[in-house]
Amino acid sequence: MSQDRRMLFWRRARQEMAFLVFRLAVLVVLGALGGILLYVLIQGAGAISWEFLTAAPRDSMTKGGIFPALMGTLYLTLGAVLVALPLGVAAAVYLSEYATEGRVLRLVRLGIANLAGVPSVVFGLFGLALFVGYFKLGISLAAGSLTLGLLILPTVIGAAEEALRQVPGTFREASLGLGATRWQTIRKVVLPAALPGILTGSILGVGRAAGETAPIMFTAATFFTLRLPSSPLDQVMALPYHIYVLATAGTHIAQTRPLQYGTVLVLISLVLGLSLIAIVIRSRMRRHKKW
Repeated sequence: MSQDRRMLFWRRARQEMAFLVFRLAVLVVLGALGGILLYVLIQGAGAISWEFLTAAPRDSMTKGGIFPALMGTLYLTLGAVLVALPLGVAAAVYLSEYATEGRVLRLVRLGIANLAGVPSVVFGLFGLALFVGYFKLGISLAAGSLTLGLLILPTVIGAAEEALRQVPGTFREASLGLGATRWQTIRKVVLPAALPGILTGSILGVGRAAGETAPIMFTAATFFTLRLPSSPLDQVMALPYHIYVLATAGTHIAQTRPLQYGTVLVLISLVLGLSLIAIVIRSRMRRHKKW
């Protein structure tokens, strides 16, 4: 075998080995995820019923349902998206379309990337100090939504900025060449073209906001309530905190085990359902693209 053929053989062998390792890594991740979902499904499916989804807890939360917690999670998630999406898109537009490349901009992007990795409990303590204490919102839906909005803000900014970068520069040049102003170009050309990518960031944010416990523990969640919030300043129940209470803080932990897994199953289904809806909307938008 010649030297060139030997080198080609080993190069291909290393490539196949690398691909094999990658495939095994994917299988391990999918296997772990599938195992967790299957275990939760087996343990929690028996608790799922119409009463479980539409009734309030009763008898020290050993019976009844999770309706207040379910609606509280939806309210908090919607509030977080309403806070993070406008701010995140506005920040991404500035960073992508207006800011001048340089050291300051690199530091800003580094700060945004670091914020995305900050533990959620830090955001919870920040929300407790700022929204609950300084702004006097108390433990409320508003304080929790603002805290969750800040939590997912770096994710939205990063996804929106990347989506804006992927819009071809010729779109901007053509719009400006036709006499449009820079803002008109961004509003009517760039943002619509980048909308599917921006929605991707929202998908990630929705999933994280719906499943977080630490931020709402300090700012929004209450141990037990029979009524839905009537104003943004009311406390709410939420699925993640309800799971925590059932599993650790209750007086009948073993008795509520099926309810714990049932609540986990509902939370996972809620996150997956919201993500699936957003993915379908994004896919339809992408099919209508002309580039």
